[in-house]
Amino acid sequence: MSTPRARGQYAKGAERREQIIQTATDVFATEGFEGTALKRVAERVGVKEATLFHYFKGKQELLTAVLAERDRRSLAVGGESEVGLSIMPGIAERNRNEPGLTTLYAVASATANDPGHASHMYFKERYETVVRDVAVDIERRQKAGEVRTDVGAEALARLVVAAFDGLQLQWLYDKSVDMAEGLTQLVEVLLAPTHPTVSLDSGWSGTGWQDGCRPFRPRGCDS
Repeated sequence: MSTPRARGQYAKGAERREQIIQTATDVFATEGFEGTALKRVAERVGVKEATLFHYFKGKQELLTAVLAERDRRSLAVGGESEVGLSIMPGIAERNRNEPGLTTLYAVASATANDPGHASHMYFKERYETVVRDVAVDIERRQKAGEVRTDVGAEALARLVVAAFDGLQLQWLYDKSVDMAEGLTQLVEVLLAPTHPTVSLDSGWSGTGWQDGCRPFRPRGCDS
């Protein structure tokens, strides 16, 4: 059985680890994650740079924890517990304002396909979760007549997620790319109902979505 002192030390260690994750997420967002970034994190936390890795197995584990915190913050800003069509443009806009974390995500996702990579399970589980959540949202919208039904919800979800990552990668090379608007346009073209049996209050006119009624909206048209 652990002693009160041991439990206290564990709690302090967990608290310090969380402080490092929060600080690293803030620093990486604007300053990137290479060069002197870790030194800056250590300075803000009030420890030596080497001390950071008393709380993580290595740099990659810290980077993975930062990416997970990035996901949590994105959902919190959208006021949601799951990823859906309505919050994805807002997430894209947040990513635009946090270039360091967006670059970290792109670099890590490109190298983590090896099962032995420290971030492999993070990305594997992340894609599974995001595709599942978006598919659930699309299926609900299909039943409401808001999006096409001739293609399965999961297939459409995978295309939306692929487009999100693709637009994000293009933006890293060309900052004139509007990720949020690109996603909105994709949904208009890809998910639009293929027949006129849509309910009249869904926002679909037969030739396009009415203003304020895009399927990125949580439910139907704006009042």
